[in-house]
Amino acid sequence: MLVVRHAVVGPFAANCYLAACSRTGAAVLLDPGGDVERTLGMLAPGAQRVTRIFCTHGHIDHVAGAAEAQAATGAPLQIHAADEGWLDALAGQAEMFGFDPVERPRVDHRHVDGEAFALGELEARVIHTPGHSPGSCCLWFPEAKILFTGDTLFAGSVGRTDLPGGDYEALRRSIREKLFGLGDAVTFYPGHGPGGLLGDERRANPFVGDEPRRGRFI
Repeated sequence: MLVVRHAVVGPFAANCYLAACSRTGAAVLLDPGGDVERTLGMLAPGAQRVTRIFCTHGHIDHVAGAAEAQAATGAPLQIHAADEGWLDALAGQAEMFGFDPVERPRVDHRHVDGEAFALGELEARVIHTPGHSPGSCCLWFPEAKILFTGDTLFAGSVGRTDLPGGDYEALRRSIREKLFGLGDAVTFYPGHGPGGLLGDERRANPFVGDEPRRGRFI
């Protein structure tokens, strides 16, 4: 069983998730965007441990606490190579968006599309979903039918594509060709706001659903 907890962090109200194997306590910390002490407080004391840090992409609201989380847990951090440029630009991002100075995290692993890893007794798979950023990735747990979408897909919306490296058509293809095929009953957890079911988005998302209508970017 996959245990999922989340905390809303930082000035952009980003979702930081803790996903853990209920049998072994191995946990992945997704998108540590700040408030690291509070997010690590989601761990069950003595029963769970962070074994890796997964960044869905390199925008500051999702990685501002990454270096601190590395130091606190000793866990390796991974991100797609195409978003390392965003990590290199963290100082500029912090200045632009009014964050306190942010330390660039060390990248221990650069994941790629289709890569799988074990989280305790569960398998997780990386799905590369460019569009919001070149290296945006989702994390998929097939057995649990749970998907973490970062800023690729939201409940009733999609990620913005007006930042450098954004591409709306690539985003649309990523969602319709890579995510919707996982199944309507899949529960997804996005980088901002509430989660939902992929089937609801496939049918009615105003940007990428089967019955498109004018929507609002997040």
